[in-house]
Amino acid sequence: MIDLHDVSYAYPDTDHYVLSHIDLNVPPGTVAGVVGASGAGKTTLAKIISGFVPHVDGGELSGTVVVDGATIADVTLAEAVSHVGLVIQSPFNQISGAKFTVREELAFGLENLGVARAEMAERVEAVADLLGITALLERSPYALSGGQQQLVAIASMIIMRTPVLVMDEPTSQLDPGGTRMVFDVMSSLRDAGITLVIFEHKLELLREHADVIHVLADHQLIASGPSRSMLADPRLEEWGIGSTRFTSATRSARDRGLLAKDVELPVSLADAVPVFDEFSAKEGA
Repeated sequence: MIDLHDVSYAYPDTDHYVLSHIDLNVPPGTVAGVVGASGAGKTTLAKIISGFVPHVDGGELSGTVVVDGATIADVTLAEAVSHVGLVIQSPFNQISGAKFTVREELAFGLENLGVARAEMAERVEAVADLLGITALLERSPYALSGGQQQLVAIASMIIMRTPVLVMDEPTSQLDPGGTRMVFDVMSSLRDAGITLVIFEHKLELLREHADVIHVLADHQLIASGPSRSMLADPRLEEWGIGSTRFTSATRSARDRGLLAKDVELPVSLADAVPVFDEFSAKEGA
């Protein structure tokens, strides 16, 4: 579904590569997480996959980027968005400003494509139901919370029936409630057959939703693996990414001899419960 081979990129008027020799494969139906320290190139990679590089930002792009069978450099941006949608950090900036209700906002892209009104109405209802925002359809997009606005932004992408959705730190400007609201729709998107690439720094939530994690550091994709093992990897600290409180607490307990040296380090609360249940059982024995 997504295949990057030997991709390097430099922004206009610069003489250094922000990303260098990137190889990335994301199979259909996968939820892939991408992590990296600030400045590692996450947003640039998101733009490359979604076609904003090179079609909007320009610069020097080498290697091949194929998404949903389309070689992104060989198609226009308008053609690229039929294969992949991009959700950015600020939900407010993704609202068109041209419509008065969420229903009209969701239909906006379909209107531009000349989709028949009956089909448009069906697709609006279907995507609203999928994301659980039917109750918001008659409200103003500007009267919504940040989390609700981000759901509308996601809906505006998938209503175009793009099979790939790239999310560039979609919860960075949201409170915990809004963050959970956005991540709670991930399973619905997966069930709908959408391939997701999530650039995110909230490791616990990535553990809950991502199948595989890719790590960006030093301008390169340097490690990949299943979400739990990759997100508990001690090298994440060296790469400036850090670890969750559950990983840190368990590692500390292990190093103090309170847990077995071969204990599998947890990333989320769900991972941690059986680890510490086992510890409590041993203490009580």
